Amino acid sequence: MSSHRIAIMTDSTSDLPAEIVRDLGIEVLPLYVMFGDDHLRDGVDIDTPAFYERLSKDAHHPGTSQPTPADFIRAIEACEADEIVAIHISSRMSGTIESVNAARENVKKPVHVIDSMSVSMGLGFQAIAAARARNAGANAEEIIAAATHVRDTLQVVFTVETLEYLHRGGRIGSAAKMLGTALQLKPVLTVLTSTGLIDAVERVRSRKKSLARLPEYVLECLDGSQPMYVGVMHALAPVDAETVLADMCTRANVIEAINSYVGPIVGTHTGPGVVGLAVYID
Repeated sequence: MSSHRIAIMTDSTSDLPAEIVRDLGIEVLPLYVMFGDDHLRDGVDIDTPAFYERLSKDAHHPGTSQPTPADFIRAIEACEADEIVAIHISSRMSGTIESVNAARENVKKPVHVIDSMSVSMGLGFQAIAAARARNAGANAEEIIAAATHVRDTLQVVFTVETLEYLHRGGRIGSAAKMLGTALQLKPVLTVLTSTGLIDAVERVRSRKKSLARLPEYVLECLDGSQPMYVGVMHALAPVDAETVLADMCTRANVIEAINSYVGPIVGTHTGPGVVGLAVYID
């Protein structure tokens, strides 16, 4: 548990690499993945390799669920910190924000809640910025400003092998219009911080083109000459992820790059083969 006066809390949909969580002192609360009657805490009762192994074999398509208010109360009370800055998955994708808001009414410590309006490394980068600000001596207001600065320029774009997982989980938003199209067309999708939802960018005709489109899209939205923080996320697609990251680093002023594995919660809704980019300007 954090020994800092202010704790930085996020959730397991941030897909943060374990070494970053450890080195920066970030508290990560697990969401639940459910296979039938099995309710498993992400990263506690099931790890990422075991999840994808089970996903490929289990007759039950998994579901996901947010931490309960009681889960948050236990985590908050276990922190040695005097106050908490809690940064979580978009409230339009999950009830996690609702749970932490309910919990903070029942604890004595101040809990400052930030809706990341994002997910995976889009959320992870906000938690990293908050933790770095905290570690540099910032107060809660300054920590919140550091996280929201990331959110203000954040771009998250990704491609999936199939829309079926997003469709089953009800997380597809306006990208639903892509369903029923020719099988060879590959979707390019984004998470809009203006809405906190997934939106469609376009369809392209091959996996190779969809991967090439990820850096292109980011650089249409952001000035590539500015210092950029880049996260590449993937599930069972390490070669494709490396290709996308190398392309991004060649074309933009990348000052930090993080390679992140898409965990069980996000993976339930995207499926194996997802590759994405999360990028913000310093």
